[in-house]
Amino acid sequence: MRLPYVDPSNITSPADKAIVSRVEARRAPRPLQPLDLTLLHSPPIADGWNSFLGAIRTQTSLPDDVREIAICRVAVINEAWYEWSHHAPLAKAGGVSDAGLEVLGSKELKGEGEKGLLTEKQWAVVRYTDAMTRDVSVGEEVFGELKRLFSEQEVVEITATVACYNCVSRFLVALDVGERNGVKGPAVTGH
Repeated sequence: MRLPYVDPSNITSPADKAIVSRVEARRAPRPLQPLDLTLLHSPPIADGWNSFLGAIRTQTSLPDDVREIAICRVAVINEAWYEWSHHAPLAKAGGVSDAGLEVLGSKELKGEGEKGLLTEKQWAVVRYTDAMTRDVSVGEEVFGELKRLFSEQEVVEITATVACYNCVSRFLVALDVGERNGVKGPAVTGH
């Protein structure tokens, strides 16, 4: 980590303590994470982040596998291994197979030989996430596939998830939050 983690017990202002409480409530029953302890250098940023990430993580209509596939692909492409280590187990718990996790953990997709390892919807999310993360602009073919398989609400939620976790990964990597970001390759593959 490039900055020291914040010790929340040193936060004394009532407004900032209320922010810590909101972040703790979202994380419960787990303790504050290294990401939280970094964001708390700026309590208003931590508060906004907590609200936005809370909505992305817990208030969309997306199935767990779809959400976590998007997050995992962003983590792999941006080499945010701290992010991968937290979300690969959630992808597995959401129904992604071990073979599917291996696909998600590959920076470059191999193609036809991997086809049956993810469902049609899961592949659409992988292709869309890859396009958004690598190129920003998404081609009509990739977008059309996503739109054909998901409702308009889901398309917005997938897009917001990919955009959000691109922000998260860039923050994590730039500040080396969790001290995992210089490590090559996924730290967790579900095996």
